[in-house]
Amino acid sequence: MSHIHQIETERLLLRQWRRSDFPVFAQMSGDDEVMRFFPAKLSEEESNAMAQRCSDLIEQRGWGFWATQEKSSGSFIGFIGLHIPIAELPFSPCVEIGWRLSRPSWGKGLATEGAGAALAFAFDRLFLAEVVSFTTLNNAPSERVMKRLGMQRDELTFQHPSLPNGHPLREHCLYRIFSDSLTRRSNRPPTASSHLVR
Repeated sequence: MSHIHQIETERLLLRQWRRSDFPVFAQMSGDDEVMRFFPAKLSEEESNAMAQRCSDLIEQRGWGFWATQEKSSGSFIGFIGLHIPIAELPFSPCVEIGWRLSRPSWGKGLATEGAGAALAFAFDRLFLAEVVSFTTLNNAPSERVMKRLGMQRDELTFQHPSLPNGHPLREHCLYRIFSDSLTRRSNRPPTASSHLVR
């Protein structure tokens, strides 16, 4: 087992998943608005399987799509973190940064805060040269977070291989950020820290 990393910011704790997170995540995975830019909502079984995969990868690597907890309430609100995509993408191999938060957590800057700390972890602890993020076209909320993180959009779009030809969500935009980016340093949350838990 790898040492499991946690990340703490001013308002958030990015941590390993707990079984108590699964029912809340299943509600999110069945929410029309939360899943608006994904191919389909997930059944409870599918949602639980995804949460378990996230947990297993954190167990193996020490990092991943961390369960995200709001510190003030202690509530699980979704996930934020890093992932190695399974699909063979035009820019593979890569590490992506991603997030999925419950609707009550939107509009508070929480995705940007947590993802900023995850980026700092990617560069300072994993020593990655580059991190990417991608989403279907017209997902303006996610693109806004990517821009706030200092990521730059590629000129070209790509067709996501996991979706069939003609699918309305198949065309994706790609954002990148590099370890030597001055923008990254200026956007790093000053309260972010990461530490090991046994």
